[in-house]
Amino acid sequence: MRYKLLGRSGLRVSELCLGTMTFGEDWGWGASNEESRAIYDAFRSAGGNFIDTANLYTNGTSEKFLGEFMHGDREAVVLATKYTNAPPGKDPNAAGNQRKSMVQACEASLKRLRTDYVDLYWMHVWDQLTLAEEVMRAFDDLVRSGKILYAGVSDAPAWWVARANTIAELRGWTPFVALQVEWSLIERTVERELVPMAQELGLAVTPWGAIGAGVLTGKYTNRDGSPKPSTGESARYENAMMAEWANLDGVKHRIAKTVMDVAADAGRSPAQVAINWLRQRGTSGSPVIPIIGARKLSQVQDNLKSVDWKLNEEQLHRLNEVSQIEPGFPQSFYGKDMVRTFAYGGTRELIDA
Repeated sequence: MRYKLLGRSGLRVSELCLGTMTFGEDWGWGASNEESRAIYDAFRSAGGNFIDTANLYTNGTSEKFLGEFMHGDREAVVLATKYTNAPPGKDPNAAGNQRKSMVQACEASLKRLRTDYVDLYWMHVWDQLTLAEEVMRAFDDLVRSGKILYAGVSDAPAWWVARANTIAELRGWTPFVALQVEWSLIERTVERELVPMAQELGLAVTPWGAIGAGVLTGKYTNRDGSPKPSTGESARYENAMMAEWANLDGVKHRIAKTVMDVAADAGRSPAQVAINWLRQRGTSGSPVIPIIGARKLSQVQDNLKSVDWKLNEEQLHRLNEVSQIEPGFPQSFYGKDMVRTFAYGGTRELIDA
């Protein structure tokens, strides 16, 4: 395991992050305490120090398990948790991005995690209501109080993240150092705005859904590219978490087949191929640190082996080609010959940039 700087911070995190949404069986699926402990120990033994959870995961059980597992190990762990989401209820301030939600959620998470501080505190999802000024000032207050060390943002539009960080930098508040988004070979639309924004602002990217809820492991696709019906535990998990994959379109099956073919050529698992495709999308100023999640020890053990090798150029080309998306406006507009001619006065090839 090697380590990356988390965005523009000096925080050193492992090149893979352990996601713990599967820790606990409160939602009808997931890992028991014993299995979760084995997954945690395997990750730590491999050199992993970056661990991600959230206040909502398995109704708080994920945080409780981590609080137990980290006993005697807390200082060596870069612990990330989140606020914003809450189960359905009657309190409108139990969820949301506002300061009250943030402070209450942070205090509750610290108790469940049995710690005095969180290394990285994520805004879990944009609530489309709270001003960026309020969010960033509240994050800064938590940093100044010592309850969190860094701030991150998850599942928000690029324009909002850019606005929030610009406000924070201008006012001397704590900025976001990392961005968490869904990104995989079957979900590449983040490459239109969010990934370029992260690269420009120097944010680390921690993608969730690296294996597409199991789609990219070949679980739902035969080797000839035809659909494979899911049964048993896989079907229950699919229905609980990613019901939209129940009717995969042909494009996703073709992508899954290509992943399986590349895996066979490389002598590796499809999950490792999908994870490595993401790992190799990072830059020195904006590293990509995939979040790996597992319900079984064998799954995390397989995922950890992705750090032992890299995809070659031919393999990357095959994966990029089968999964490519339309860039959309304005990127597609900028690529037109007439636009390039006029935007640079016909001198673009003479300009070094």
